[in-house]
Amino acid sequence: MAAGKGQGQWALGYREPLNPNERSKRDNDGLLVKQRIIDIYQHTGFDGIDPGDLRGRFRWYGLYTQRAQGIPGGRTAILEPEELEDKYFMLRIRIDGGRLSSEQLRVIGEISTRYGRDLADITDRQNVQLHWIRIEDVPAIWEQLEAVGLNTTEACGDTPRVMLSCPLEGVAADALADASAALAETIERYVGDPAFSNLPRKFKTSISGCAQHCVNHEINDVAFVGVRDADDEPGFDLWVGGGLSTNPMFAQRLGVFVRSEEVAEVWSGVCGIFRDYGYRRSRNHARLKFLLADWGVEKFRQVLQDEYLGRKLPDGPAPDSSPAHRDHIGVIAQRDGGFAVGATTDSGRTSGTALTKVAALADSLAGGRIRTTAQQGLVLLDVPAGSTEAVVRHLQELGLSARPTKFHRGTIACTGIEFCKLALVETKGRAETIRHELERRLPDFDTAITINVNGCPNSCARFQVADIGFKGIVQKVKAEDGSFVDAEAFQVHLGGQLGSEAAFGRKFRGLKVTAEQAPDYAERILTGYLDRRTAGESFAGYVSRAEEDWLL
Repeated sequence: MAAGKGQGQWALGYREPLNPNERSKRDNDGLLVKQRIIDIYQHTGFDGIDPGDLRGRFRWYGLYTQRAQGIPGGRTAILEPEELEDKYFMLRIRIDGGRLSSEQLRVIGEISTRYGRDLADITDRQNVQLHWIRIEDVPAIWEQLEAVGLNTTEACGDTPRVMLSCPLEGVAADALADASAALAETIERYVGDPAFSNLPRKFKTSISGCAQHCVNHEINDVAFVGVRDADDEPGFDLWVGGGLSTNPMFAQRLGVFVRSEEVAEVWSGVCGIFRDYGYRRSRNHARLKFLLADWGVEKFRQVLQDEYLGRKLPDGPAPDSSPAHRDHIGVIAQRDGGFAVGATTDSGRTSGTALTKVAALADSLAGGRIRTTAQQGLVLLDVPAGSTEAVVRHLQELGLSARPTKFHRGTIACTGIEFCKLALVETKGRAETIRHELERRLPDFDTAITINVNGCPNSCARFQVADIGFKGIVQKVKAEDGSFVDAEAFQVHLGGQLGSEAAFGRKFRGLKVTAEQAPDYAERILTGYLDRRTAGESFAGYVSRAEEDWLL
């Protein structure tokens, strides 16, 4: 779709509401719903919530209605919202940069245990999500979070979502820049600002100096990537327009050098372009990536400089080569002499009890600082050399592995049909079944591998950029009586990766497997890779040259 007239671009004068979402935002800013929850809805309960708030503005404070239990994936697209939803909420806690103190993590754990049936999910955007939350309890939860400097503001909705940063920001020995101050300033100035609370759609940010590029700048709406200029000054390379979902696109470099003290202002300019020029007529076309695709890099940079900054940004260098597999798992030396210990979860799933114990561990054997990661894990910082093995051991006892198998290290999953109203299949349990079966069948597998399990096409678990990406679908299968019934299944994407050789996974029209067949399929594909790979060849490299019948 070309950037023509009438696509809802405010800067071109098209401010009339063009769909129900835009009308709702015009009628009442999402940031105003918090007071209604406090003053009204905690007293009326679920049945007293205005539908426009319930299924729209609640998201501005991290609240989504949960999927009612027992509704199969084949009914997802058929039922009305009120038929799909339960009277409980998922609550997303905003954790910018994944930064937590032990006190903050302890409070999250206690809230999960008291209000959320002891479930907690670490997301691949460094947030923590709780489930089974009642609207009556939300104000009390907010009070507990805010008492330790946490909140749920703009954790969802058409807003600047959580801002990602490396879990080792400020202590990584190999960092190209320290994004800590830039991240903090951007959050302080703009999160919760009504000037940016009505965007065309979600807006995803990463600001990081990580040499591994662990927060995946290629798939964010705006990303500040650590670099050093010709004079060895640390700063950031600006990338714009990344995003996955049903129309995946990689972000593109604007080719400018941004100093740390300029990041917040430049972020505001990019977000302002999205707000003012973004397409609002169709929700499916309302992400920044579509605007960039139509405008091109040169025009985007020119508009940013002329209309939003009032000055020219200097040309800058591209980032160094970027690895495909990125995390901070294991015992890692910090530049200050301490150590970080990074551990993986079971496809993002943990518990309030475990998080509370991690907080105690951070106090007793580390420096009281914890970080969540973009790979659904967590990192304890400031561990003395003599305590690293004890920390590794205690984390393992809590179901958090600092020395995981290749399969455990690389497997993530979205929320899935257990709680998500958009999902078609179950994901967390399926991912763990696949992982455990591969560990049993291929115990000596020696290569980094990513296996991403997603419940629908929206790619919350990044299936297009995984070595093996499973996208949930519903498939008709023949039952014993000869009839055809719905079954949970996956469309498979193979050989996707981020990094210097970034590519979306290969998919084939007929490459679909039922959920029960997924472990067998993954084993077969990986065995073929082990048999045919060349020296040092990655799985993605193998897939790129594989004959089609090797992958079926």
